Amino acid sequence: MTLVEMRENWSSAIDALKSHKMRSSLTMLGIVIGVTSVIAVAAIIEGLNKTVQNRVQLIGSRTFFITRVPFGINVLRLPQKIRIRKYIQATDSQYLQTSCPLIEFATVFGNRPSFTDGFKAGEANDIRFENENVQRVIVRGVEPDFDRAMPLFSVAQGRFISRFDLEHSPYVVVLGSAIAESLFSHTDPIGKSVRLNGKMYQVIGIFEKDPGLFGRPGVDQFACIPFTTFRKEYPEVRELIIAFAVPDNVRLDRAVDEVTEAMRRRRGVTRSDNDFEINSPDFLAKLWDDLTSALFILTVLISSVGLVVGGIGVMNIMLISVTERTKEIGVRKALGARRSDIKVQFLMEAVMLTLIGGVIGIALGATLAALVRHFVPSVPATLSVFWIALGVAMSVVAGVFFGYYPAKRAASLDPIVCLRYE
Repeated sequence: MTLVEMRENWSSAIDALKSHKMRSSLTMLGIVIGVTSVIAVAAIIEGLNKTVQNRVQLIGSRTFFITRVPFGINVLRLPQKIRIRKYIQATDSQYLQTSCPLIEFATVFGNRPSFTDGFKAGEANDIRFENENVQRVIVRGVEPDFDRAMPLFSVAQGRFISRFDLEHSPYVVVLGSAIAESLFSHTDPIGKSVRLNGKMYQVIGIFEKDPGLFGRPGVDQFACIPFTTFRKEYPEVRELIIAFAVPDNVRLDRAVDEVTEAMRRRRGVTRSDNDFEINSPDFLAKLWDDLTSALFILTVLISSVGLVVGGIGVMNIMLISVTERTKEIGVRKALGARRSDIKVQFLMEAVMLTLIGGVIGIALGATLAALVRHFVPSVPATLSVFWIALGVAMSVVAGVFFGYYPAKRAASLDPIVCLRYE
């Protein structure tokens, strides 16, 4: 097909669509709905994936966590083999530090509230300053290396827990940004004394603002105190976590193997499976990928229904168009048009119909993504070139697939019969 013939076919396709505007618009509707839903959901998921990946980097891309209970498991329904495991000990981090040369450091921390036997309903943490009060904060006992293990907990004002604090167990605290804003709206918090669960603590630092991810508590809700003070005040908290970091010049698998062997020796594990968990830094990203992959597949399946319905509509309209233009087909063939010319003409009309629907769907999907990003900042929907290209490809494929039969039927018509058609 020459360039001139292609232009003529495109022009003919556009004229055919213009001559039946309402019919063409209604036919495009299924394509528009299908492409819009795919583009909008893809943009939202891609934006959320980037957010989760950034979050993983802030947690510490080479930081691993040792726990008694696997992350993400329902602690109210623990299997017996997990429930009987020994608790992580505070001294385990010191043991790893001295016995594992491949790791950079190891540090232990604990939380209250936490999934422990000693925490009861109604004992939510409470922090006060003068007439201001903040409830349901998360108290975390930490060591000086904790902020190195989790860069997310970076101090914006003041300082973090020091080695001196750990050795002398003073009552000092580093507060999340939201807690500080609630308690000290018109004054500098550093050096002030707050009452945390009935005990006086001096504020020595304020964390960088971090509201959390998908409604989960962020750094803003944390109050960090020295681990030794934490153990003295909350001896009922038995569920501890050890974080260890691997230097850049050490392979992650080698360091993890070394720590695993050290923990097995420490806990007296011989032939059985590990009675502890080592959680990789990307566990959150992997969990999220699994969730979003299932969600996206479901969305594609649902959107495919719209595309199929739209495609069937395109096929139906093209068959009607072939019937209405039977005499025109006969005239074109009488003037020398080949079967391939007729086929390409009607195929281009079908592709033009679905392509316009796809472009409208992409525009609507991008608009929905922008609205979500504007009104729900925690869902940073991002539309990439890949999904735009995929939307165009879906439209073209739908046009070719559903337009092929009508085009083939038009091309196979007998010119004599066509000229006699009324």
